Amino acid sequence: MKLDNRHISSVIISGGGTGGHIFPAIAIANEIKRRNPEAKILFIGAIGKMEMTRVPDAGFDIVGLPIMGFQRKLTLSNFKLPFMLLISLLRARTLIKKFKPEIVIGVGGYASGPTLKMATWLRVPSVVQEQNSFPGKTNILLSKKVDLICTAYEGLENFFPKEKIKLTGNPVRKNLSNDMLSKKEALKIFELAENKKTILILGGSLGAKTLNDAMLEMIQKGVDNEVQYIWQCGKYYFEQLKSKVSEKENPSIKLLAFISRMDAAYASADVIVSRAGALSVSELCLVGKPVILVPSPNVSEDHQTKNAMSLVNADAALMVRDLDCANGLINNVNSLLADADLSGRLSRNILGLARPNATSDIIDESENILLQ
Repeated sequence: MKLDNRHISSVIISGGGTGGHIFPAIAIANEIKRRNPEAKILFIGAIGKMEMTRVPDAGFDIVGLPIMGFQRKLTLSNFKLPFMLLISLLRARTLIKKFKPEIVIGVGGYASGPTLKMATWLRVPSVVQEQNSFPGKTNILLSKKVDLICTAYEGLENFFPKEKIKLTGNPVRKNLSNDMLSKKEALKIFELAENKKTILILGGSLGAKTLNDAMLEMIQKGVDNEVQYIWQCGKYYFEQLKSKVSEKENPSIKLLAFISRMDAAYASADVIVSRAGALSVSELCLVGKPVILVPSPNVSEDHQTKNAMSLVNADAALMVRDLDCANGLINNVNSLLADADLSGRLSRNILGLARPNATSDIIDESENILLQ
């Protein structure tokens, strides 16, 4: 509970690398601005990463650090990493001392580590927004010194000091929690039929080869005339798939590189197939549809599998391993379409995990630590 009407007047928000880090960061900044239009906000990202364009597009200033990640294979960049880390720490220290923020919020990603490290060293109130059910090593180390840790999952006391944890959830798109479209309206946007079951396939903005290959194999076996698909294949795969998946020959398949109206895509779906990134999982909880999660095996700490298992253990989703996708995905989709009881149970249970007020709760808790 907030103690008075004080709002944040200056903040540094750091992190990025993927949309799963960038979107929550921007959502947090927008909520701070909504409460205090005069608030000064500076983002700190990693040079060359997508936050360096996405954050300015959202209307905020950003400064880049020359930080990079450790590569699993032997590369020259690994030898440069200690020097880049030192430079990033010094640069972050300079930025914090110059900007003089009331509070620093880290959302994960390469830049978040050195920024929060310097914030704690300079005794600036600091917050970690941990999106995953299994935190990375950097946030675990930072948790010893930061003032507040906002989590999206229960049970993180094994990684973080219990007294610093606040269960808030992850920020999601506003139009997913307010004024959702009807299914009829949503299907019109994609020019799809109202009398067919709709499967939504989500591989992320870059795409997921495993999901794309499974869909191609399904098409080769023949598409069920009672089912239609919204297939977001990713920009890297769109051109090559467009030549193989003709809309004229397959009118029940909407192949898209990117879905701009995610609210309509979610509203259209009877079953959703998705990767298990933290932001995707949080959105899927709000949407409340039967979900099949296919965690990416190519992420640090295998955190997508752990995110997926947190839903599976709550009987709120099904999971197919990436290496089992070729056969397992279609079998699970067919099971959900045929079993109304299973679909209904998964929908109820995943909706029960939703946290629609996450962004507001994160800012409430952040403001509270300034009053202590």
